[in-house]
Amino acid sequence: MADTTVEEAMAKYGPSEITREDLLELDDPSYTDENVAIVTGGANGIGRATALAFAANGLTAVATDRDEDGLDEVTTRAEELDLPGRVVGVAADLTSDDDLERIVDEAAAEGSVRYLLNIAGLQTVAPIESFPVEQYDLMHQVMQRAPVVLAKHCFPHFREGDGRGVVGNMCSVHGHIVTQDKVAYNTVKFGLRGLTQSIAAEGDGKIRAFTVSTAYVKTGLVARQLPDTAERRNMTVDEVVEKVMLERTRATEMMEPYEVANLFVMGCSHHSDHLNGGDMTYEGGMSLTY
Repeated sequence: MADTTVEEAMAKYGPSEITREDLLELDDPSYTDENVAIVTGGANGIGRATALAFAANGLTAVATDRDEDGLDEVTTRAEELDLPGRVVGVAADLTSDDDLERIVDEAAAEGSVRYLLNIAGLQTVAPIESFPVEQYDLMHQVMQRAPVVLAKHCFPHFREGDGRGVVGNMCSVHGHIVTQDKVAYNTVKFGLRGLTQSIAAEGDGKIRAFTVSTAYVKTGLVARQLPDTAERRNMTVDEVVEKVMLERTRATEMMEPYEVANLFVMGCSHHSDHLNGGDMTYEGGMSLTY
């Protein structure tokens, strides 16, 4: 029944271009260009928006991704927006242990590593009995294992100076409730909450960690899936958005990536000193109402 192309879905349900006015700017003494925020998945979607949001707050955002063209674009966009901080691109593969260590090393060369934002994500939709194990392994490596290894390498940098640091992990409503045919995504997102609480347990109150859990966001990852989802469910793309993605929420439209990025800015700031091991749930009531 789907009659919408991927390009049309991207145009209607993909992210809008980010402006300076979209980005939350806070007064925080640690938000300076000497301090570095590592952002994974920084070339696109929520990662791209998060890199720009931290640069808007005067920080040096080290955006890492395999997409080198995307990294070039986000650094250019930061300059076009005349942001007070910088975006530095580091091309890397989150499935490579050598690259994970190099990301932190290159970030440390830019300043004091104080923030780690694990945003990178991918999706595969299939029933358990036919779920491709190689995709499960890849999703686990990128979204669960890489955040653990990056945190391991960041901890020594956090403990330098005043000993403080913050890890923000991109979770999901699927880290609270699950939907069918997403066994890898569901499992990884629940695991991220365990990692977050483990960091909080070991951080002695100085190294904090939190998750951000949203429902569906207007990213290219989501928009590109819409035609296939519509075909599989015998719906139009608009019906998928209205009757599948938004049906159980009290929201009338999906979030923009910059809205999620702003949550990370708030969560990492001194305004959120008591947010430690917890979750910022912004999903329109999807898991909280009926």
